Amino acid sequence: MKTIHIIILLASICSEGLSAQNRIFSSSLKSGETVNYDLYFKWGIVMARAGEAAFSYSNNHTVSDAAYRYRMTFKTAKFFDGIFKMRDTLDCYFNNNYKLIYSRKGSDEGGYYLVDELKLKYGMDVTEVHSKRYTLTALKIDTTMTATGEVVDMLGAIFFMRGIDRKKLQIGDKFHITVAIGRDLVKTTFIYQNQAIVEHENVKFNTRYFKIDIYDEAFESTKTSAEVWVGDDDNFLPVKVRSKLKLGYAEVYYKKSSGLAHPLVCKVKMK
Repeated sequence: MKTIHIIILLASICSEGLSAQNRIFSSSLKSGETVNYDLYFKWGIVMARAGEAAFSYSNNHTVSDAAYRYRMTFKTAKFFDGIFKMRDTLDCYFNNNYKLIYSRKGSDEGGYYLVDELKLKYGMDVTEVHSKRYTLTALKIDTTMTATGEVVDMLGAIFFMRGIDRKKLQIGDKFHITVAIGRDLVKTTFIYQNQAIVEHENVKFNTRYFKIDIYDEAFESTKTSAEVWVGDDDNFLPVKVRSKLKLGYAEVYYKKSSGLAHPLVCKVKMK
């Protein structure tokens, strides 16, 4: 289960390293944005569509001290419903300083309902994370973890990545983050490589290309566990993610969007 959740949101992570740059959330996102992705699993030459995810961003004050909500919904494709049916909803709430203060993930895995909650408190040098996981009848996890610097969940990681000022990127720049998943704190490093072109379904994108080291047992190796291509415009949207797993590969592709803060000029139709 954790493997699939990580892959759904692999187009993510960069927050600790952002302290050296100016965060530009107010210009990268605006309330009302929605973005859709397709998820594929690949075995040899066979590439099967595994599911689809939708992301949305809005002003929201339903949680105390919250100012913004970033949401993702995910569902497996019909073919994969027969193997492992999944319906997920993830909500991240941020304060006025764009810090994650609360997240909730509800998962319906073919009738087995599971909830993950994170509550974050920030000190001078340490972030405290209270993590709970429970079903309708039992408490699975109830623990408090601490880490240096800013900690995010998987969805919050995407939000923070989009705050990078791409115009200041230099080849070899590294961004280290900690992602809270259940009782685990997963260490991740993004390494900026160069500009690159991505082609998919007769559309190409001008992108910024990152390699990702993820220190988690779900992946074949920690070095270059995954790769992500982020659209080279002011929206800074992930448009492709590729990861090598112990069983084949996973790939995520941008599908469509609406309500973006800026024109998607990184997208170029092919003749």
